[in-house]
Amino acid sequence: MRVLFDQNVWHGRSDSREPGDTRRVFNQILPFANGARVDEAPVIIGFCSDEGVRRNQGRVGAEHGPKQLRAALAGFPAKASVPVFDAGDVVCEDGNLEAAQVALGRIVSDVLACGGRPIVFGGGHEVAWATYSGLREHLGTTNERRLMILNFDAHFDLRQSRPASSGTPFDQIACDCAARGIPFDYVCFGVSDLANTAALFERASELGVRYVLDADMQESQLAKRLDELERMIDAVDDVYLTIDLDVLPGAAAPGVSAPAALGVPLSVVEAMVRRVRASGKLRAADLAELNPAFDQDRRTALAAARLAHRLL
Repeated sequence: MRVLFDQNVWHGRSDSREPGDTRRVFNQILPFANGARVDEAPVIIGFCSDEGVRRNQGRVGAEHGPKQLRAALAGFPAKASVPVFDAGDVVCEDGNLEAAQVALGRIVSDVLACGGRPIVFGGGHEVAWATYSGLREHLGTTNERRLMILNFDAHFDLRQSRPASSGTPFDQIACDCAARGIPFDYVCFGVSDLANTAALFERASELGVRYVLDADMQESQLAKRLDELERMIDAVDDVYLTIDLDVLPGAAAPGVSAPAALGVPLSVVEAMVRRVRASGKLRAADLAELNPAFDQDRRTALAAARLAHRLL
């Protein structure tokens, strides 16, 4: 089901009596109208689903993530002078994840066709298959452009079992790339060696996945990671960025399906996200697994909103 733009979600403090630019993000929000040009403008799309999390035996509640992420982002300072568009939500009904993913993919493709930059608020990490599908539809099957799938995640999400779940999206993408005869260029930053079985590491090796463990993603190693990231970006034409909030330390992001014991500091993830955004090659992005039911003091929502703000 498609739920259209809701202005009531976007509100916050007004400092209009103060001098200077006192606008906040909620002051910039406009409804997205399919077919209208929105060149280079960010377009937020919600994906209200945790059916994939349920299928993956995680703790559910991420379907409420998009609303809470919007609420947290609303009060942040406005970004420059460009508008930010909101295309509403795709809602997964009656456990029909596949239909919801098709619907989201179609909206992502529509936004790209209008010149916008889709930023999808999940929802479980099953959102990744939908975002990728929309981006792939827009890019086509040509081998002339190289797409890198860049994931910040404690998990590979390369499970081969079906039906699809929040643990299968990148295996689905790998299978799609193989069927199309195009490269599967997947990089995963923040993988936990204690949150992935030996079979998943073997699958990653079979597919040529490049990854960095969470232990090697701490602040003291940031300069090295940024250099690596720069080289990776230089070698491709387009980047799809997906962030599973469980990559962050559990203390910073308790409101996820599987909180991390170690995790990657927010400062490290943010610095790398900013580098991707500055490259000019980012075509689509999503943030996944925000579960408000377990989010103490809105820590996870605020961390997610900070990352989303950098992507605007």
